[in-house]
Amino acid sequence: MSKNAWVFLGGIAGLGVLGVIGSYAIGSNPEFTGASVLNMFLGRAAPKGELAVELRQAATKGDMPAAPTAADANEWTSYNRTVTSDRFSPLTELNPTTAGKLKVLCTYDTNRLEGNETGMIVADGGLVGTTAEDIFSIDANTCKENWRVHKDAGLWSVPVNRGAVFSDGKVYRGFNDMYVRAFDAKTGQQIWETFIGQRSMPGMGMTSSPIAWNGMIIIGTAGGDIRNVRGRVLALDAATGKVNWQISTVPTVQGDELHGPEGKMPQEEMLKTWNNQPDIPISGGGTWTSYTIDPETGYLYIPVGNSAPDYIKDLRSGANQFANHVLVVDAKTGDYVKSYQIMKDDWHDWDISNTPVVYTTRAGRKQLSLSPKDGHLYAYDRGTDSQLYRNPVTKVENADAPFEPGKPVHFCPGSVGGGEWNGTAYDAQYNLLFTGTVERCVTVNIESDSEAARAENGSSWIGVATFNPLDTAGKFDDKSKWAGWLYATDADTGHWAWRAKTNFPVLGGVTPTAGGVVMYGDIGGNFYVLNASDGAKLWSHHFDGAIAGGVITYNTGAGQRVALTSGMSHPLWPVEPRTGKIVILGM
Repeated sequence: MSKNAWVFLGGIAGLGVLGVIGSYAIGSNPEFTGASVLNMFLGRAAPKGELAVELRQAATKGDMPAAPTAADANEWTSYNRTVTSDRFSPLTELNPTTAGKLKVLCTYDTNRLEGNETGMIVADGGLVGTTAEDIFSIDANTCKENWRVHKDAGLWSVPVNRGAVFSDGKVYRGFNDMYVRAFDAKTGQQIWETFIGQRSMPGMGMTSSPIAWNGMIIIGTAGGDIRNVRGRVLALDAATGKVNWQISTVPTVQGDELHGPEGKMPQEEMLKTWNNQPDIPISGGGTWTSYTIDPETGYLYIPVGNSAPDYIKDLRSGANQFANHVLVVDAKTGDYVKSYQIMKDDWHDWDISNTPVVYTTRAGRKQLSLSPKDGHLYAYDRGTDSQLYRNPVTKVENADAPFEPGKPVHFCPGSVGGGEWNGTAYDAQYNLLFTGTVERCVTVNIESDSEAARAENGSSWIGVATFNPLDTAGKFDDKSKWAGWLYATDADTGHWAWRAKTNFPVLGGVTPTAGGVVMYGDIGGNFYVLNASDGAKLWSHHFDGAIAGGVITYNTGAGQRVALTSGMSHPLWPVEPRTGKIVILGM
């Protein structure tokens, strides 16, 4: 038997015996623990981080928009810092002159071996992070634990959580038992909890980070790759947890549970775009990361995920509204306003897994941009709703090839490629959009329609013909062929000014600042601080674990700090497993 075969069998054994035992010891589920055992073999000897920057033309500074208040500048209270999701920090202490003085100040170990993807926030002086079942606050300068709360909420099929939000002395997050919970930011004491799921719909989860606006907490459900799970978004009263409104991102069916007043959606129009047979339930439309609000209009921008089965279009023919759309509703009522259909016909699992950003360009145009999993950067005029550009920001190949059983198709980006959980950032001073993306291809051989139709409700419903539990989304290219990109694109023209390529995928947050730097990391554990205007490397550091979550910056009175995550374990990412950690940097 070959060495690779023995390694594979060892991994399968890990999925069993060691998976069950280890999951209780380290806080993950058997699948993730088994994958970690396998990745101990496949993830070793990671090459040294490499960065190659290509410069077309350095960006120049323009007039900055009106500066926020001093308090706002120091804070990071939401997944993407602001409800507009620009991820831009007005802090300036970290700049091209001082970046070389950065050093690691402290580290906090979550002691959880899972897909560590939390987007940290700063709440009442504490740095708040999450795991699948925990929420914790640490000192934002020393990493000393202030409090930690654990809920036996279940790890779901993907034990991750993207983070919490802070508002009016409280922090809020969703759990995979389908409860949204509010906690006192100073003490961790639970204030309220509200159930927003459906017990008759197995497989529903909740990974997204909520946003807070106008006295409301807005959050949605995940599970778009699971049969008979339909996405929903709700607005809860921040003080009491009462549901103010609820909508479904795809057509509802009889028996779908309603927890509060229903926003007005074009249900009949939506239903006409799903030509499913009676025995094929409408499935999909989950939301994975977070949400965006335009404070001027009160519009809520919802990035809606794929429909299911992911790879088998025949079972869900039609436009499948509002899967793979940016859905826009009135944030106060949930009533439908409009939508942007990003992918008219998706059979690659190229869902919109990250938030769009709304901004005003240097030329004065109000725009919407996003970079979903199809590997492109999109821009729309919010006044006319017309598409301004759609440009590739990673490798795109064989994107139009049809799938059929027995004929494997190799395409790029793969279903875990393109833009993943952390969205596009916007730097107004340089008028640049920053996108961190994944270059990773996959080969897919789909099931027949009849085989896929036999899946049970609540089960994974992707449509791959495989017996390998690690290939449920297809056979990915060897990691020696993967890479990551950071593109700096002029927001008005859509032309990139510079781009940086790493030898590891970029999954974590990208953060530009008024100091003229942009920060990000890759899953090789390499963290970079670059000059925002031309991409020149100012500082880098290798951390012991993949960087796949938030990168934030703040000042609680002790100077500007940078916080990032390191350590990730995931069946689809063959990196050497490490427990999730929060790392704080300072000068």
